[in-house]
Parts: sequence; structure tokens; C-alpha cells
Amino acid sequence: MHEEMRRLIEDALLQWKRQATRKPLLLDGARQVGKTYLLERIFGSHEFRRVHRIDFRRDSSLEALFSGSLDPRAILSNLELRLDTSLDLSRDLIFIDEVGDCQRALDSLKYFAEDLPQAFVCASSSNIGLLDSFPVGQVQQLSLSPLCFEEFLMATSTERLLDAYRERRRDSEVHRQLGSQLRDYCFVGGMPEAVASWMQRGQGTKERTDRVKQIQREVVLEYERDFVRYAGSIPAQHIGAVFSGVPRQLAGIQDGSVRRFKFGGVIAKKKRYRELRGPVDWLEAARLVRKNHPILGRPEPLLIARARQNIFKLYSFDIGVLGNMVGLSYADHREQTSERKGFIAENFVQNELSVHVGYPTFGWEQAHAEIEFLHRCRNGEVIPVEVKSGSRTRAKSLRSFIDRYSPSRAVKLVGSPDAKPNGVIQSWPLYDAMFLRDL
Repeated sequence: MHEEMRRLIEDALLQWKRQATRKPLLLDGARQVGKTYLLERIFGSHEFRRVHRIDFRRDSSLEALFSGSLDPRAILSNLELRLDTSLDLSRDLIFIDEVGDCQRALDSLKYFAEDLPQAFVCASSSNIGLLDSFPVGQVQQLSLSPLCFEEFLMATSTERLLDAYRERRRDSEVHRQLGSQLRDYCFVGGMPEAVASWMQRGQGTKERTDRVKQIQREVVLEYERDFVRYAGSIPAQHIGAVFSGVPRQLAGIQDGSVRRFKFGGVIAKKKRYRELRGPVDWLEAARLVRKNHPILGRPEPLLIARARQNIFKLYSFDIGVLGNMVGLSYADHREQTSERKGFIAENFVQNELSVHVGYPTFGWEQAHAEIEFLHRCRNGEVIPVEVKSGSRTRAKSLRSFIDRYSPSRAVKLVGSPDAKPNGVIQSWPLYDAMFLRDL
């Protein structure tokens, strides 16, 4: 177990720093996924002499730094006066936290890119996708999600288990420990505060699980407050209705695959996509829901071209928050035979693919046959990925896809690490979902 919560995106941050000149870096992501901690406490403190953080929420008067000229040198001169400090552009990091809260600060990034490309300027934002104006082409943009399973292992497991996971060792003891860690991850999720609380081993299981659940509830409440703050022209109660409707629909799946998101019954008197498009798009832009588009018929390599805008599944951005919102307990997650967890397994795969492969994701439908995910391999081939949980199996659907399109391989994500291949079908343990990126 590690004292600091390291993130895989750190390599991309280091590459940005090592450039001879650079655009300002903008780190986007849902609120409370660890953007500030990463930029200030991990990247900033390890790689720079000093971090100069501009936090509009802590001190709204800092917006005055951007009220006059947007010339970068004038802004930095005023910042030195305000903070009573000196800036060394060759060794210091200027960090604008939640830059989307100040439009002129966001606009200033363009001028930093043009006039001070040697400076180290970064910004974070939780609402970039909701803004009307954005400096396109003038920033290097990265996205941060809740901790994926590998990052959860980085924070909570031993180096030996982490190495075994990365090396894809699948003997019985490795599988036992990784399976246990996956069940913990499904309960805790990837919100950094929840993970940090879970890492406090001095407490008993009940105290730790109660604290994690409380953190998850507070996360949901904070998002609901954001609905009011950033809703704009969209009614905040409609955003909230869709946000709570996603886990409700997911939890309604008992023994089958997750279905398309149903628009009826979410908001009173609204039954069509065009009536819910605003709240759905808002939540997607805020990184709180993730779409999976079922492809009808033959899956061509350019899957996005076959996706239909009004047909999709909706998943939660974090499986820990999802489980909390539907009332799953820690014991529910530890119970390996629970039939209620099929949607958790699918949501897990959705999030792993979103982080490691790309977003949005895609599935497949044809008549009564359905495959949860399609994956485009490096050679351009599209292969089916089935998620098997509990007693349910999509064997007929998988066989139907194979018979129709003859893929060179198919992947079934299951509970056992040693299932024998069946023709083109490869069986992987569920926690191996991220390794689809290597195909």
C-alpha cells in the first residue's frame, strides 16, 4: 500500500513538462476526482520549485487579476503583488484551479500559449464541457476520471500483487487476491477521498465501510448542488432526475444485459429523446454519465459512424457511487453469487474501456441477439466482448455474432481465470478488461 495516491496520467504530465515550449495544460474531469491534488500535491510538489495556485472558490477576489489586461506578463506581475512572492518561470508552476469559474482566466490561456510558451501554466476544470467559449487549439487538454482498477491496486495493494496483475499472472493465489480486490473496488469505487478512507487500515471493517458510504453520499449531494449552480437554461431538477434515473434503470436489470436508456418515466410528461437530450448531454459534458451506443447490423471499423444519436445505454462514471445510489452494501459486493451485480460488472467494463481504450463505447444488437461491447483492435478488426455475470450467459448472442461476421477472436469477461478457450472465444477474468487495449 502506498502513502501517495499516484495516477497513471502522471506520465502525460511529465511529457508536457519536458517539452521545450508548451501550450497551457488543461486537466478536465468531474468534480472531486482528484485534479487539484494531482496537479498541486503530486505533480507540482515533485516537479517544481513552487506551485502558485489561483483558486477562485477559496478567494473570489482573485478574479480581479484577469479583469484588466490579459497580457500574461501583466497577470503574473499582479499575481506576484497579490501573493507577495516571486515567480520563476523556469522552475515554478502557475496553477489556475477551476478555471471555468472565471471566463477571462480561461480566455487568458490563449495568450499564455502565444506569448509565454516557455512558462509552466496549468489549469483544472469540472465544467469545461458546459461552457459556451473555449480556447480551442490553444491548450493541451487531458482528462482525469475516478481511479481505474489498476490505480486502485496502486493505492491499496502490495507491489507484488500489482506486478502480478500487470504481468497477467493468473495462478490461483493471484486470482484469489485480485478477485478480492475487485470486489472491494466495486464497493469503494474510484473517488480519491473514498479510496483514501478505505486505505486507513487501523479501523474495523464496519467503520471503514460506513465512512466510505458517507463520503459517497456527500459526493452525490455535492453534484446535486452543482446541478443548480451550473444548470444554465436546463432545469436543475431535470438534470437531477436523469442522474438518479441512471442507477435506477441499471439496478432494474436482474438476469440480463443492461438495456438502452428508457426516456419515459424519468421526467413527468416527457417520453422522447429530444425532451431529455438537454439533461443527458449536460451530465455527459460534466463527466457524470457515460454512453454506450449499440450498433445495429454489421460493425464497421468506424463504429462512431454507425452510432445513432438517440439510442444508447447510460452508465455511471463511478461504480462506488453507483452502488451507493442503489443501496448495495459491502456484503452485497463480497457475495460472489449475487445476481444483482450484473450491471455493476458491465459498468466496471464500461469505465475501464473509457479510460484505457476510448470513449464513447459501443455494443451490438441484431434481432434478439446482443453483445455488451465491441472493441476495435489495433489492426482495425472489430471483435465482440461479452460480460458474463452470475448465471446469465449471452452464449447464443456471441455465437450469432461469430457465425455472422467470423471475427478472428472474441473475448468473454468472466469470473474464472483458467477457462479453456472455445474456438475463437477467449475467456478472461473480469478484472482484465483494461488489457483489451493491447489487442
